[in-house]
Amino acid sequence: MRRFNSGLTLDEKLFVKTLNTYFLVTDNVRRFVRRDFYYAGTYLGKMRGSIFFPSFLLLAMMAKRKANKIVVDERSAWLFICGRDVFKGGIVRVEGSGERGDYTLVLNQRHECLGFGRMAFNINEAKDREKVVVRNISDLGDFLRREKGSEPQQYR
Repeated sequence: MRRFNSGLTLDEKLFVKTLNTYFLVTDNVRRFVRRDFYYAGTYLGKMRGSIFFPSFLLLAMMAKRKANKIVVDERSAWLFICGRDVFKGGIVRVEGSGERGDYTLVLNQRHECLGFGRMAFNINEAKDREKVVVRNISDLGDFLRREKGSEPQQYR
């Protein structure tokens, strides 16, 4: 959450972990969680190596608070969830830092979090509307793209 300059704080005593996956639970639920659980509470994300990948639930929680965010137009929103980067011309508004290297949430104009990316340039220094300013890291369309290559399962 620090990478997004987020104002969201969570009580770490309410985190539970299974393998490399983290969940946020209430005190009541925490009492019942055992070592071999599969899912509990709110899915926060998972570790891949030394890197934490936030869930879309966590991204949505951050989007409701102070954080690095960009709001994009309708066309850019569609392209972003198709795995594309964000061009300067598609940005409607910037909230928080727009500095090169910073992580930022990408929101549509209804303030729905579409995913996140990393600033490729300082937003104020990029003059060309056709310049990529946010590199896509993760978006809502990722699941569908991963499923595209798999065969439909036959039920008998």
